[in-house]
Amino acid sequence: MRKYDEYKREVLRKIHDGQSVAGVARELGVAENLLLNWKREATKFSSDAERENIALRKKLREVEMERDTLKVSIAGNPQ
Repeated sequence: MRKYDEYKREVLRKIHDGQSVAGVARELGVAENLLLNWKREATKFSSDAERENIALRKKLREVEMERDTLKVSIAGNPQ
């Protein structure tokens, strides 16, 4: 049971770090619905700090993507 809990935590970490549920499901060869249920269950029992941490990670990924897009744009248009 302990290895299963560690496995679930690792899968949820991948999802919270920005990998899509569909991508993780394909990578692991499991049903997307299973991962969505795990995610929903984990969110339901999360503390406010954990939920805030997840939201901040999501925002950070968005800002990093915007930054990378701007870098590419600037590199493509030297002045």
